[in-house]
Amino acid sequence: MANVPWVSGLTIGQVLRETARRNARQDAVVFPQLDVRLNWQDFDALVDRAAKGLLALGFEPGDHFGVWATNWPEWLVLQFATARTGVVLVTINPAYRTSELQFALQQSEIRGLALIQRFKTSNYYQMLLDVCPELVSATAGHLCSDSLPNLEWVIQFHGAEHPGMLTWARLLKAGESVSDGELQSCERLLAASAPIALQYTSGTTGHPKGALLTHSNLLLNGYYTGDCQRLSAADRICIPVPLYHCFGCVLGTVCAVVYGAAMVFPGESYNPVATLRAIEAERCTAIYGVPTMFIAELESPEFPRRDTSSLRTGIMAGSPCPIELMKRVTADLGARDITIGYGQTEASPIITMTRTDDPIEARVGSVGRVIPGVEVKIVDPETGAELPDNQSGELCCRGHNVMLGYYNMPDRTAEAIDADGWLHTGDIALRQPDGYYRITGRQKDMIIRGGENISPREIEELLYQLPQIEDVQIVGVPDRKFGEEILACVKLRSGQTVSETEIRKFCHERLAHYKTPRYVKFVDQFPTTVTGKIQKFRLREQAIEELGLSEVASLVTA
Repeated sequence: MANVPWVSGLTIGQVLRETARRNARQDAVVFPQLDVRLNWQDFDALVDRAAKGLLALGFEPGDHFGVWATNWPEWLVLQFATARTGVVLVTINPAYRTSELQFALQQSEIRGLALIQRFKTSNYYQMLLDVCPELVSATAGHLCSDSLPNLEWVIQFHGAEHPGMLTWARLLKAGESVSDGELQSCERLLAASAPIALQYTSGTTGHPKGALLTHSNLLLNGYYTGDCQRLSAADRICIPVPLYHCFGCVLGTVCAVVYGAAMVFPGESYNPVATLRAIEAERCTAIYGVPTMFIAELESPEFPRRDTSSLRTGIMAGSPCPIELMKRVTADLGARDITIGYGQTEASPIITMTRTDDPIEARVGSVGRVIPGVEVKIVDPETGAELPDNQSGELCCRGHNVMLGYYNMPDRTAEAIDADGWLHTGDIALRQPDGYYRITGRQKDMIIRGGENISPREIEELLYQLPQIEDVQIVGVPDRKFGEEILACVKLRSGQTVSETEIRKFCHERLAHYKTPRYVKFVDQFPTTVTGKIQKFRLREQAIEELGLSEVASLVTA
């Protein structure tokens, strides 16, 4: 690997400019279902138009701009337009319900927001009105909201124009008043070390935390993860993962821009059939996904009818990867050089990764080696002492991938990053003598379902609002499809009743769909320590036995 990546010291906007110069006429962006196909030169020009639009509206470096949408071309354009102008992109989960949206918008102090009108049963416009009713009587750019005092501009990607909002076309039109020289002057002021992304991640504290990431954080992660896959401008990456997640907007888009590889988006949300068709039609050479996605593709009735022979590599990440699944992906799907990545949003996101030339045993049985420029140590969670090979402890990392911190959360930042710059991941791992790592557990009280981090505390605090419930404990139980599913262990107040259906409905109406418990168990008491602390691991063990999940729990992962 190169000692000094070519992207070092550059901003994301500069890297896009150079890649567009080198590969002007090659495919950059493909949305097959929308019949959208842009080469690098045209994509770079469209990013310029949107960047000028932001400047015309008065956005300045350091301002925060949120995007609340599924995978659309406008999302992608805004990612690089904000980077080109130094505006911090706030990625908002499209599965959020009203209360989650309100928290993210308030905590991030956004000045602008772009959104789609609806997706499936979610009406984004109506949810925004619930949070910001002043929008109805506002004129574009002159919003005065009690709950969102920083918010001035709301951009809608599609549909008829709503009061107080600007259409995508009008944003681009506004940019015509800004010269090339003005945009270049703005770009010259930007530093690679400056924050450019604010990505929310669930932890153990109820509300999500916003990880503040820099140009360098993202570009170096994109460079090294692409190098691990041996990517070049000849590659075509199928990206069915969501753009709001670091898997999509770092390992997907930033990585592609660093190497000039084409970005192929099968649809606005994940669909295994659309993914398989896109791989075949666009002759994709790389495929990304969490284990759940690969399972869905391999088990799809469409799979035997699709030609996936163009595949060579890709990344499986987001949650533990079953070894048997890795073998099927390399043999049946044809991604013989598939890699496994391990990390978290706070690490931009990759910490360790396998390489295409690793022995098959290492690629299916570990999460690889540390990426260059990053240090990793395994420490005793109790004492902080560094542990030798083959001993499990908390994995900590330090280097170019570590976030600046959690936005406006200094106490949480101090808990995550110690005085010596080590990021404490909360994951339990061991280092093998050959330098490869295996994840063996989690210190944090967190559930990972299909690649989504879920805070048990957030669900518990919501369910405490039900008057019938005296106490509730949320735990993760193993699941073949999603890796983990949510179990709600509920203790009712004396003489009270509430059904499983009512509990699920209560959650579904107030939280993103993936946070709704699949299982509900009513208990009279909880297992505790001698000091009275509830033992969640006992609840999990009991549930595995009662739900018949022992076989799933025994699946070997990396």
